[in-house]
Amino acid sequence: MNGSAITASGLRKAYKDKIVLDGIDLDVRAGTIFALLGPNGAGKTTTVNVLTTLLTPDAGKVVVAGHDVTTETKAVRAAIGVTGQFASVDDLLTGEENLLLMADLLHLPKAEGKQIADRLLDRFDLVEAASKLAASYSGGMRRKLDLAMTLVGKPRVIFLDEPTTGLDPRSRRTMWEIIRELVADGTTIFLTTQYLEEADELADRIAVLDQGRLVAEGTADELKRRVPGSHIRLRFTNRHELDVAARVLHESARDDEELTLRVPGDGGVRSLRALLDRLDAQSIEVEELSVHTPDLDDVFLALTGHKNKEVSTR
Repeated sequence: MNGSAITASGLRKAYKDKIVLDGIDLDVRAGTIFALLGPNGAGKTTTVNVLTTLLTPDAGKVVVAGHDVTTETKAVRAAIGVTGQFASVDDLLTGEENLLLMADLLHLPKAEGKQIADRLLDRFDLVEAASKLAASYSGGMRRKLDLAMTLVGKPRVIFLDEPTTGLDPRSRRTMWEIIRELVADGTTIFLTTQYLEEADELADRIAVLDQGRLVAEGTADELKRRVPGSHIRLRFTNRHELDVAARVLHESARDDEELTLRVPGDGGVRSLRALLDRLDAQSIEVEELSVHTPDLDDVFLALTGHKNKEVSTR
């Protein structure tokens, strides 16, 4: 596989008169985490369904793991793994039996399947629960088993649809660690999530989908810089320094109780240097400096025009 694990050009999909995807272009680099965000009805599920060969696009070209999703469906399916929002484990089987079943479905030799199952049980810290029915597993354990089942086929590209929904904070962070390990091993992750914090924490690049169109794409920091509200917070040791700085930085907002000034700025090196030069010219000492940028919740609101119940930092 070359530098791109997933590419899409002019991807379109409609249901009768309703256009769901209106000319989507994607380029997901191999060995990275790409997060797709968007409100309900934006087209996220349709996008994933096209990329995983479950839907045929009406127009455009889509290549996953080096194969065309329309003409090389079997090759695409052999190269990918899909883990949905709801774990697809069989509650009537043990953890080990679920993994061995997946190996059988992939027509792996029994010895190889057993070896892979043992390795995955150890990797996901499920050895002690291997002989227990999946029905007895906690939510976090079920998600780990579900992802382990996806890895039996050694996919190069994994689609994770809201992998941590409903998990407690500790289980969520455990899942984040596993996802990072997969990427460190060279796997590409295409992530949809309802947690903006999750995209911020994990994704190398983020795309925001709204009403069937990509309205923004970039790193988390790049997206945050597109939204007004970035500022630099300066704290001073005494009221005198604050007064002098406030006269120099007349565009700032002051907080007398905290002895701080809030100065509009993107926090870039050039703007920081210019700000400090203005203060140095007046021999003003700054006790503390910090850069504050909008979070992804602010980005989502600015780009889509509304907050969405599905997308949350909580």
